[in-house]
Amino acid sequence: MNPLLSAEQALIGSVLLDPRQLSHLDWLAPDHFYLPAHQALFAALRTLRDDAHPALSQEPVPLSWVSDAVEAASTHTRGLTATYAHTLVAACPRPAHAPVYGRMVLEGAIHRSITEHATRLHQAARADALQGEVEQALHYADVLAGVLSDLAQRWGTEPRPATPTIPPTTVPAAPAPVLADQAAEDERLLLAVLAEEPKAMDGVVGWLRPGDFADPAHGQLYRCLGALHHRGEPIDRVTLLWEAQRRGLLADGTLSGDQFTAICDGVGPGSAEWLGELVMRSSVTRTAATSARDIRALAQNEALAPGPLIGHALHALGRLDEVRARWQAANGGPASTPTAPAPSPIGPPSTQVHAALARSTPPAFTPSLGRPRAATSPAAVPPLSRGQASEKQRRQFVR
Repeated sequence: MNPLLSAEQALIGSVLLDPRQLSHLDWLAPDHFYLPAHQALFAALRTLRDDAHPALSQEPVPLSWVSDAVEAASTHTRGLTATYAHTLVAACPRPAHAPVYGRMVLEGAIHRSITEHATRLHQAARADALQGEVEQALHYADVLAGVLSDLAQRWGTEPRPATPTIPPTTVPAAPAPVLADQAAEDERLLLAVLAEEPKAMDGVVGWLRPGDFADPAHGQLYRCLGALHHRGEPIDRVTLLWEAQRRGLLADGTLSGDQFTAICDGVGPGSAEWLGELVMRSSVTRTAATSARDIRALAQNEALAPGPLIGHALHALGRLDEVRARWQAANGGPASTPTAPAPSPIGPPSTQVHAALARSTPPAFTPSLGRPRAATSPAAVPPLSRGQASEKQRRQFVR
């Protein structure tokens, strides 16, 4: 049994039984349904409502409401018959529960939409890595951020980044051997130039971080260079090796003596800023691919509600925002705008409030039986003295 399919069938069945339920489903769109037949039926039912179908004013609902909807929807999809329409009617337990069924349909659409756009971002990041570019990855990251903001408004929540309590279980995708070899070579050349020309650190230290290196050993060695530069100490292969030893890189096996020798002996003419931009470009595409995989793993978790899902997805995109800002600083570009819109200081927009209220109906207030008791103002109750408070606590403990 598929819960999403059952929810879609129950929703269409509720509208076939009671056309007035469409007035509670204005926040739901036909493309939120998974099955094309359900999309066509919901669009046809809306069109009949907008055209003032006679069934809207008749009680009980005539059979023409169902037959006209099937006939209109059949022009957009194949295999739709009146028999299936009666199956949908039988699948609806309570027509009055249509807003709840619609919430389930919207929840499924949110998971599917985020999965699709995260997949596109991952594909764009991989393609940019092959071509040595970042534009497509950043473009699809902005598209995904816009989709998350729109889905948050439809669901009735604020698009705020939220750190997941349990990180998504994703297996890091191994880069292509050619890409890994090229990225490692660029990193080795950059470290060799920085070790040979200490003044070159001034050109990259402002925007290049150890986490931008694909090889953890290279990132730790760059951290050693940054520490020497920050303390104003001389930088050469001896001081760099000593700093690596002090940080335990040689003892724990992060950096071997052969690796260190290969880096320091592989120096040649080169620009530290240009090599740093190559490392940053690789970091942008790598971060975009990692964020996309994390978001896709979150969206495929059906137990995650749409609100937390959107917040966790925005949090994953935040990592890319930070790398993008430093990439633009390396290229002398303007600061990037964050993908996640800032929350309104005066509360959520009215459209979000309407969406949240439309998805459910608050229960009617039931007055309590018996004699009403007058509310006691806190100011009218005299505070207990220290002795009275202690005696009261002692009595509660004895009980």
